[in-house]
Amino acid sequence: QVQLVESGGGLVQPGGSLRLSCAASGSIFSIGAMGWYRQAPGKQREMVAKITTDGRTNYVDFVKGRFTISRDNAKKSVYLQMNSLRSEDTAVYYCNGYLRSAATWGDYWGQGTQVTVSS
Repeated sequence: QVQLVESGGGLVQPGGSLRLSCAASGSIFSIGAMGWYRQAPGKQREMVAKITTDGRTNYVDFVKGRFTISRDNAKKSVYLQMNSLRSEDTAVYYCNGYLRSAATWGDYWGQGTQVTVSS
């Protein structure tokens, strides 16, 4: 059974920083692209950042220059450093990974971690 477990969310003031972590565990043969998504109340889930196995990154415009995604393949982990946080960044953040478990590839999701930006 494959699991993605996020950590690092919390309450932070505007302009502050948080670092989210996500670790994959279980019967994993290979890990492809990984990413972070978020969902604010009343809104659809949206992509925030993605990273390929060789480290190429892709960001949505509203986080460029503020957020940085990285990964550690040996630790089967992906991270999201969030700086200059704004109130509109408040959301549940989800980790996503395209993983091979047993014979098949598939999309896996974490349970989400709450990020609240408020004074």
